[in-house]
Amino acid sequence: MQHRYKQSARILTVLMVIWLLASFAGVAMAGAAAAAQGAAAQQTSSIDAVLVVDISNSMNTSDTNKVGNEAMKMFIDMLSAKGDKVGIVAYTDKVQREKALLKIQSPEDKQDLKNFIDGLDRGPYTDIAVGVREAVKVLQNGAEPGHEPMIVLLADGNNDFNKSSGRTQSESDRELGEAVDQAKAAGIPIYTIGLNADGKLNKAPLEDLADQTGAKSFSTSSADDLPQILSEIFASHLKLKIVPIQSMTGTGSFQEVTVNVPNANVLEANISIMSSKPVEAELVNPSGDKVAVPSDDVILSKSKSYSLIKLLTPAEGDWKLRVKGAAKDKIDINLVFNYDLKLEMDKIAAKSYKPGDKVDIGAYLTSNGQKLQNDELYTNMNAVLIVKDLDSGKTEELKLNNTGERFEGTFRFAEAHDYELKVRAEEKSFYRETDPVTLSAKDNAGGAAATPAGPPAGSAEKPFPWLIVAGSAVALAVLAAAAYFIAGTVKQANRGFVGQIVIEIRDENTSEKSFPQYKKLTAFKGKFNLHQLLQLAPELKETEKVVFTPAKGDRITLRNASAARLEKSGRAVDAAAGLELKSGDRVSLSLQQIDKTIFIEYLV
Repeated sequence: MQHRYKQSARILTVLMVIWLLASFAGVAMAGAAAAAQGAAAQQTSSIDAVLVVDISNSMNTSDTNKVGNEAMKMFIDMLSAKGDKVGIVAYTDKVQREKALLKIQSPEDKQDLKNFIDGLDRGPYTDIAVGVREAVKVLQNGAEPGHEPMIVLLADGNNDFNKSSGRTQSESDRELGEAVDQAKAAGIPIYTIGLNADGKLNKAPLEDLADQTGAKSFSTSSADDLPQILSEIFASHLKLKIVPIQSMTGTGSFQEVTVNVPNANVLEANISIMSSKPVEAELVNPSGDKVAVPSDDVILSKSKSYSLIKLLTPAEGDWKLRVKGAAKDKIDINLVFNYDLKLEMDKIAAKSYKPGDKVDIGAYLTSNGQKLQNDELYTNMNAVLIVKDLDSGKTEELKLNNTGERFEGTFRFAEAHDYELKVRAEEKSFYRETDPVTLSAKDNAGGAAATPAGPPAGSAEKPFPWLIVAGSAVALAVLAAAAYFIAGTVKQANRGFVGQIVIEIRDENTSEKSFPQYKKLTAFKGKFNLHQLLQLAPELKETEKVVFTPAKGDRITLRNASAARLEKSGRAVDAAAGLELKSGDRVSLSLQQIDKTIFIEYLV
């Protein structure tokens, strides 16, 4: 405790020094910071998704051919080649199998997720609350800041409790309500897909889940529709639009369709080809050259019900897609683009407004944090100002003028009310919305309650331009010295991990062992405890005192301050001071509060 106090005091002292020095150089740094902000900005947000699937026996009639599994795999294939995270929760009246959030870094990671889906079996009973509650917990504990969290639930909406458990519908409803409240508080939309092949779909609770969390609900009587629905969910969550390409009937020969890449801001083009039989595909780029499928810039994913071609940073223009399908086989082709684009609104002055006052509205597209330089993208775009009267609840749309490089218009306060304003701009393949701004025209309102970040490019005032150059050098030197000074103090706290931990849990009363769970460690910094890897399950709370820290040479150190017995190679180990694990090392932890043993294997 004393060491931790000294370390905290040292950090606080360093931060105070940095604050004082930075204050001295603050004016000089203002211009430089504004210029650097764009370069440091991230690309459009990644997705942190949990796919939740009902694997109860009732799904044998709702989805006989397990097309739901195929749909989930296609959803995974549509995710970006790198950066998105996906977890999977398979439930009946309990969580049967679970895949922790896995950050996609390679095709092998996607294949790992798809193999997990293929290994799912079905069992008796159903309790929707169990699956949703676990998915929310996974995102609460594993989602990354700046990522877009989401849950996709595939179910028939019906519960079927094990009578011997004593579980009641009211208990399930209460727990589901608590999970939904947590999802709403964390900004996690729950998209639902109701399967109705046997006519027993309970649609209402699924629609309610989606409505409460600001998501969409779908239903279908044919599991064959699931790949299309998952595509729509993917597009909706990223503010994209599905661009349909003409359907065709296979002839046994190649048939050609045009795929238009509209501009240079397309990061990825996802071409989904849905068919009941295998297809062959060829690509020709806008220059007329044949492109190998797959190749460095073309990823091909195949399953029994779809093929997905992902073009990475494709060239602008008309691509030719040639598809050869089996004779008389229906082939549907859809296109979804992923853009590195955001829509920003001009800063609105903070002042008092009254009915009759007008404010100028301006919005513009940004790419990687900087104002878009490609004005061509504006050509086919329309924009509206969406105004919500927060007192009356009424919403109206006001068309904005497209100047060729931005959108402009004027808003007039009609009543002494509070208003929420945001701009929406769209074209046929995507749309974007600005962050909402709240303005007030009430007496003594005090002006704008919120303003969007960042003025338009070139509008920042520079009252002391001579200080920007000279002061920037001073400030950079100050910050460099401060960074060097603090580095030794916080280095350990910020050290990252490599590799993954494989966890299996054995019930000592039944001798049943869970399926292996692969937990990637790259999201952790400094330290984490075993309870975090176990999704903070209440019955496993004693694992909070089993802590991991990074060690040299791609190793990790395990410290056991719990009462649980730790064994390595069949021998008890005292790890209170730390046990270093290298890749391939395996230990077991016998819990004391419940009759379970946790097997831990470290892999790099």
